[in-house]
Amino acid sequence: MQIYGKLIKTLMFLSLLGFISFSNITIAQESAKLISGEGEGWVPLTENDFQNVNTEPDTWKWMNGTIFCKGTPVGVTRSKKKYTNFEMVATWRHMKHAGNSGIFLWASEDGLEGLKPNQLPKAGIEVQILDHGYAENYEKANKKKSDWFTTHGDVFPVGKSKMTPFEPKSPKGSRSFPSKNVSKGVGEWNHYYIKAINGEVRLWVNGEQVSGGKDCDPKTGYLCLESEGSPIEFKGLKIKELP
Repeated sequence: MQIYGKLIKTLMFLSLLGFISFSNITIAQESAKLISGEGEGWVPLTENDFQNVNTEPDTWKWMNGTIFCKGTPVGVTRSKKKYTNFEMVATWRHMKHAGNSGIFLWASEDGLEGLKPNQLPKAGIEVQILDHGYAENYEKANKKKSDWFTTHGDVFPVGKSKMTPFEPKSPKGSRSFPSKNVSKGVGEWNHYYIKAINGEVRLWVNGEQVSGGKDCDPKTGYLCLESEGSPIEFKGLKIKELP
C-alpha cells in the first residue's frame, strides 16, 4: 500500500507539471498573438491615418500594405489623431547600409509646429530605428565604438521632452539602451512591439523586451514616422488603444 500511495503521488505530481507546462505554452501563444497585432481592439494604421508634416509629397508612398520612404528630405509624417495609452506593432527594414529612422510617440503640437524640411520634432519620445552600418561607420571614423547610441532599439526623449530611461542607460543617462542585441541588418525585416501607457514606454524587438522609460512628458500626442536620409520600408502598422 505504501508503494501504491507513492505511485499515486508521483502520478499526481507529473500531471500537475504537465498542466503547468500546457498553461505556460497557452499563455505564451496568447502573448505572441497579442504582440503580432491580432485580436480584439487592434486596427491597422493606413495612409488615411497620417498627414505630411515637413517632407515632400513623394517622400512617402503607401502601396499594397507597405510604406516606402525614400529618406529625403529629413522630416516626419504624423498621425491625424492623438494617442495616449496604446499598444503598437510595426515591421520595418532598412534598404541602405547605415540607414537611420525612427518612430516618435507622443509628439506634441508645439513640437511639430513650424517644422521646415530637414528638421525633426522638437518634442516627443523617439523609438530609434538604426541600421548596424551606422555604428560601423562611426567606429571607422572615430577609431572607437560608440558609447552614446546603439543599433538595437534605443528609446529617448527629444527636444524639451523628459523621460527616466530604464537600465541599461547611455553614459549621460539620456537614453535607454537595449538589454539585448536582437535587431537584424540592412534588407532584413524587424518587428517592433511598443507599449505606451501612463507615461511609460516599453519596446520589444523581434519578440524580446529590450528598452524603455517612465515618467514621460508629454504622455499624449501624435505618432510620427521618420524620414532621415536613407530609404526604409514599413508594413503591418497596427494600434490598439488602451484605457
